[in-house]
Amino acid sequence: MSTRKEVLEVLELGPRWVLRGSGSGAAQPDEVAAQSDVAMATVATPVIAPTARVARDPMQSDAPAYDGPDLEAPIFEDIPFDPIFDRASDDQDDTVAVPARPDPVLAMDWPALKDAVRACMACALAPTRTQTVFGVGDEAADWLFVGEGPGADEDRLGEPFVGQAGRLLDNMLAAIDIARGANVYIANIVKCRPPGNRNPDAAEATACRPYLERQVALIRPKLIVALGKVAATNLLGRDAPIGSLRGKVHDYRGVPLIVTYHPAYLLRTLPEKARAWEDLCFARETMARLSAQASAGA
Repeated sequence: MSTRKEVLEVLELGPRWVLRGSGSGAAQPDEVAAQSDVAMATVATPVIAPTARVARDPMQSDAPAYDGPDLEAPIFEDIPFDPIFDRASDDQDDTVAVPARPDPVLAMDWPALKDAVRACMACALAPTRTQTVFGVGDEAADWLFVGEGPGADEDRLGEPFVGQAGRLLDNMLAAIDIARGANVYIANIVKCRPPGNRNPDAAEATACRPYLERQVALIRPKLIVALGKVAATNLLGRDAPIGSLRGKVHDYRGVPLIVTYHPAYLLRTLPEKARAWEDLCFARETMARLSAQASAGA
């Protein structure tokens, strides 16, 4: 393998040594700039023309001479190098594939997961919360209800769906013969309250997603009910009007999912309660079918 010095000499690019005050012989055109730049030096200084200053490929014999040294360019030692790998190639992809590091959240048990959520500072919601709202209910439930995020009451009490919206949700559950904490788990897309009860933004939902994914994996529900557009959008990974999502069985990582209105929306829009009742009946029918299929396959 050639040294850098040998390659530069073959290419007639230097290094050249010019002693201050040397006047012997007429200066060649390609030495004029080097002599003027080193005139202030007190000792002999190696001048190396960097390859970046050559307008054309230096491997071509008709390449123009360099137009003077760059005084800020580093002075290289005579170290071995391979000119093939030292030059960039337009058709060579230097990208190194780095495998994604597994998220430790996705291997946590319930106690570790609760501790991780309690200590989480992964998004901008953390500094404004009173406390995290992890979720509540049967940790081996068939039913999983998912809302968008905690409100003021939830932030204060640390439990999802309390206050007026929580009472309406409890009534909705009772209407299909189930109850909070009995074969039912309730959670949210984000574990901290967005200020002013606004919808969580994409960055906040993304930061919290591993926690919900792990909850789903630990619970292993038969059916997920997405409460409202924000929950449906984040669980299904697509933005669509809630009216187009109702009345269908969707899929979340292999778990059947249906969509209905958020209880807080129903409190503001009473006529939609009739449609929410239709969704609840559809959910009950879907669960009965899933349970029958599970029994038949047992």
